[in-house]
Amino acid sequence: MNTAPRHSNDKPLTGWRVLVPRGGPWGDGVAASLRSQGAVPVIAPLINFAPTHDHETLEKAIADLAGGAFEWLTVTSATTVDVLYAYRATIPASTKVAAVGETTAAALQAVGYRVDLVPEDDNSAAGMAEQLIALEPEPRDILTLRSEIAKPVLTRTLSQAGHRVRSVVAYRTVGVPVSERIAADVRSGRINAILVTSGSVAEQVHEQFPDLPEDTLIAAIGPRTAKDARRAGLSVDVVADTQTVDALIGAVARFSLPHAADEFGPKTGVIPLPGMNRSV
Repeated sequence: MNTAPRHSNDKPLTGWRVLVPRGGPWGDGVAASLRSQGAVPVIAPLINFAPTHDHETLEKAIADLAGGAFEWLTVTSATTVDVLYAYRATIPASTKVAAVGETTAAALQAVGYRVDLVPEDDNSAAGMAEQLIALEPEPRDILTLRSEIAKPVLTRTLSQAGHRVRSVVAYRTVGVPVSERIAADVRSGRINAILVTSGSVAEQVHEQFPDLPEDTLIAAIGPRTAKDARRAGLSVDVVADTQTVDALIGAVARFSLPHAADEFGPKTGVIPLPGMNRSV
């Protein structure tokens, strides 16, 4: 990825058009953050969430949760929070809640649920499992609510440590085709950056935009998402230090707008950012 000299003002993303891959309140919040940095957000949901095919199993798990059957509930996405809220799930005081990261924790707290654990270092299913195992050396009853396509890392790791885990599908992830106008903007390079916030988003980016321009920056929200994106066939330009929207936008802001030397900076040519080549 080649970059031009940085525009020197307090809005480092001035002139950027950034594709936001999810809609709803999350997408609106990301768009507001981008605007505050000077960018033009383009909300183009690439994925959506559909109800589980097994309503009976999910309803039974939520009823058992309300009845105090579990000592821990693990929540690995804000979408799971939406499911809990839609079902008016009750989490009793005897059940502790683990959230995979700050975004998920904030979503839980926004709808009135408490959070007892957020991984300190590794905001992933593996990191959450590791910290739970350290906190709970004795076997516990744990409910894990997950996407249909989620890898069984959390359930497998907790079960291998001796915990009694009930893993239940809370929702399905489905791809959403973008409009032809958005697709054309991506092909032409009018979209300067695409935010990749999950493996599912990465798969849709690769599938829907097979001919990405060389200068389109691909930004992943964390190391695990970056790994999933590369596995899906994407070249990742930059990875957020932590799995938060602010860190993701900050990672993009480390770049200067491609082809912007004449408009935003001294005419010194195009400067590659060290260590941020598309072959990463």
